[in-house]
Amino acid sequence: MARRSTPDLGGSFALGSRRVHRVGYGAMQLAGDGFSGPPRDRDEAVRVLRAAVGGGVDHIDTAQFYGSGAVNAVIRAALHPYPQDLAIVSKVAVGHHTRAEEIDRAVEANLRALDVGGVAAVNLRMPDPSAPPDRGFDAQLASLGKARDQGLIGGVGLSNVSRQHLVRALEQTEIVCVQNLFNLADQRSLDVLEECAKRDIAFVPYCPLGWPLATRQRILESPVLAELGTRLAATPTQVALAWLLDLAPNVLLIPGTRTREHLTENLRAGDVVLDDAARVELRRCFPTGRPARPAGITGIR
Repeated sequence: MARRSTPDLGGSFALGSRRVHRVGYGAMQLAGDGFSGPPRDRDEAVRVLRAAVGGGVDHIDTAQFYGSGAVNAVIRAALHPYPQDLAIVSKVAVGHHTRAEEIDRAVEANLRALDVGGVAAVNLRMPDPSAPPDRGFDAQLASLGKARDQGLIGGVGLSNVSRQHLVRALEQTEIVCVQNLFNLADQRSLDVLEECAKRDIAFVPYCPLGWPLATRQRILESPVLAELGTRLAATPTQVALAWLLDLAPNVLLIPGTRTREHLTENLRAGDVVLDDAARVELRRCFPTGRPARPAGITGIR
């Protein structure tokens, strides 16, 4: 698919052996209502995906369980054969007792649905980040490591994990990305972001505009974001996404949408530049309870 003139998309950062634009696309919202079943408007879903790639997106996040397979099916319909520079990242959700062969089957199901021989990375999504990692976690991680060694996936990632999970995983294998809930109103994974920044691992915040709905409204209806948006010639959505990009150079965004209008808005967030006054205002409105620049960590604002 031909690329057209694109926004900056926030620069780039390494995703394993690849280098991708820092503003990507998350496909979860293409599923039907309640994130189950096929898209409510399949033709528009196809147009959104093609507009994303045509607009320079080279990092798409998905999972076979999105829409019970419907999302991967529409990605295939819209984009196959895929551009050589497109990094597709998927995930496998595990329970506390998920066996290795179940993970193998989940990886294979993603590859079949997308009609690819391999994907850029697969994230091991844990059910509860507060539960300490154990031997079951080690075995599940080893399963993805085997898939990587077989050439089915380019790298192993983690999702919904604590810093303890990340450190334990790094004792056993290379981790190319971590995908955790993180946004202006929910910064509980700040220590994971710090650890990733220290080790040059991509940190991918999911629900970057907030979740559940009340949290999202708190962010996007904040008068502070409205005022900053006016001053910076940006929408509240773009300010919230720009704040994430501004935190550290290893942050990769995957905002999702079902419409091309919102897609354009999200992609332009990479063009928004926050100044010191904006950072101070956002910290005041959405405090972390921690220093703005953690001691010993460079690159995090």
